[in-house]
Amino acid sequence: MTDPQPPQPASGTAGENPSFTKLAMRNMVRKGKLSLFHFGLTALGFVGFIVLVAWLGRPQLPGA
Repeated sequence: MTDPQPPQPASGTAGENPSFTKLAMRNMVRKGKLSLFHFGLTALGFVGFIVLVAWLGRPQLPGA
């Protein structure tokens, strides 16, 4: 695995630091399918966690 390259300055003045959002978007475009795969895993994990908490916290109705 190669080391990540340091972020390049955004267009404009050389001393201007690009925002975190711009760096994240640039990295996501550069990584391509791997970023989408990780996003999908995160989304499935989050939905699974929410469903698990909802299932464990469901009310116990009498007579059910």
